[in-house]
Amino acid sequence: MHDLVIRNGMLVDGTGAPPRRADVAVDAGLVTQVGEVAAKGRREIDAAGLIVTPGWVDIHTHYDGQATWDAYLSPSCWHGVTTVVMGNCGVGFAPARPDRHDWLIGLMESVEDIPGAALAEGIKWDWETFPEYMDSLERKPRVLDIATQAPHGAIRAYVMGERGARNEPATPEDIVEMAKITREAVEAGALGFSTSRTQLHRAKDGEAMPGTFAGADEMIGIGEALGQAGHGVFEMASDMAIPEDEFAWMTAFAAKTGLPVTYGLLQSPGAPDKWRDMLALTDKARAEGANITAQIACRPTGMVLGWQSTVHPFVRKSAYRAIAHLPFAERLVHLKDPAVREAILSEDAPPPPGIGAILTHGFKTMFRLERNGQLDYEPRAEDSIAAEAERAGCKPDEIVYDMLMENDGRGYIYLPLLNYAQFNFDHIAEMMHHPATVLSLSDGGAHCGVICDASFPTYMLTHWVRDRARGERLSLEKVVSMQTRDTAKLYGLNDRGVVAPGMKADLNVIDFEALSIRAPEMVFDLPADGRRLVQRADGYRATVVSGVVTFENGEATGDLPGKLIRGPQASPVAMAAE
Repeated sequence: MHDLVIRNGMLVDGTGAPPRRADVAVDAGLVTQVGEVAAKGRREIDAAGLIVTPGWVDIHTHYDGQATWDAYLSPSCWHGVTTVVMGNCGVGFAPARPDRHDWLIGLMESVEDIPGAALAEGIKWDWETFPEYMDSLERKPRVLDIATQAPHGAIRAYVMGERGARNEPATPEDIVEMAKITREAVEAGALGFSTSRTQLHRAKDGEAMPGTFAGADEMIGIGEALGQAGHGVFEMASDMAIPEDEFAWMTAFAAKTGLPVTYGLLQSPGAPDKWRDMLALTDKARAEGANITAQIACRPTGMVLGWQSTVHPFVRKSAYRAIAHLPFAERLVHLKDPAVREAILSEDAPPPPGIGAILTHGFKTMFRLERNGQLDYEPRAEDSIAAEAERAGCKPDEIVYDMLMENDGRGYIYLPLLNYAQFNFDHIAEMMHHPATVLSLSDGGAHCGVICDASFPTYMLTHWVRDRARGERLSLEKVVSMQTRDTAKLYGLNDRGVVAPGMKADLNVIDFEALSIRAPEMVFDLPADGRRLVQRADGYRATVVSGVVTFENGEATGDLPGKLIRGPQASPVAMAAE
């Protein structure tokens, strides 16, 4: 008798092969049989009319703090994710000197918009070194598997103190020490090292992220520590256009060590075709033997603007600031007052410089998030607030105000900030077909007050496979492999991502036709009543981690089979073949 048998499902196995009818048997946490399973299971799931897939492997999350207190790591767990990789973009909480806790919290709050009060209350700091952080993570039960990376910002501040925080050049001695800590982290089980090279990432005092301007000597010195350890991904957050001299050392490092280098790639509104240049550089590097991969997103980096969000178009208006400190219920009473509405709308507040102008006055790139009862992440230019206002003969901010007041003050405006320069997803489809890209950038656990992209895995199926009306759709088998086998492979997690005998039994059973993403909602369930935007999903009949059913029909079963992943994982299928 098997531990678990999933019967009669349409299996999409993660390899890219077409769907096929198959049963799946599971024993001791592993898939043991795929095909027609005769023996009974102690637990059986009837998947007739449903699809069966591997569990999603999300390689770009920021649960570094949340993982220390939360067993579930929602919202990712609600979307069929069974493995997350955190420690991205050079931010994290280890190593951590006792007198730098507040600084590390402030850096995470500023860069990733995770409430500092929640981090301060939730994190118990029973570690200083990175290996001690790993041990702390391993002691906690959890619903899914987690893996992490060694973050440049924390390492630089640990070694260099204020010099590191202020981005002063590292001395040769500093580099040696940072390399030593990185190697210790990787040998303790970190899947790699991460850094940020984007000036969008800044600390609370306005200083760029530690490591943003680090020289090639520092980057290569730390990278060589990965080579000495024999494994590890070198992950970089970028400004969507990496200078060629920087790409040169990335290529040299990757070619010399054989280790993967990966960077974030989005379409810039200021240079909408620059991403093609980046992929051309990536192709050239790969031809020279460098394992370089671009991490891409399945939709824009889209901000959700509401009265409870971190930002909305009225945050600079003095009439709004006069009530901004009030609890939301009290603030809403004022916002419903016609006199307050008139005071806010009539006030002339000039746009702030830079990105702030888009957030407060970018009406040509603001849209209604829900349209005809559906979430619309690929709106047309003529659907913009500016276009709607022109047709209605009114000011755009009047429409914004009224939209925000919908659903009893819980209406939302969608602002696709990056990856949407041409008002469609055609360039994203082109990226997805490129052999040097991997699906990523969900930022699960981060940007709590303005972005909710942990729903990416579900969106890939609903929009890209089933619902897209404005261009090419993707096949179900391609989309499944993109967020299972392909993401797992980049980080050396070769024991998962494919449904085959010997592989880890991380699975989803999905009602594909009923699959949907709910509208974002602001909840206050973090420590210290911290806020975050979340989205739930409907249509996941079951999620399985290591052979244990963790969710049924969207509800947690209470079982917590998740583990801390330490280092790359060998493929049992390949080992058996040898």
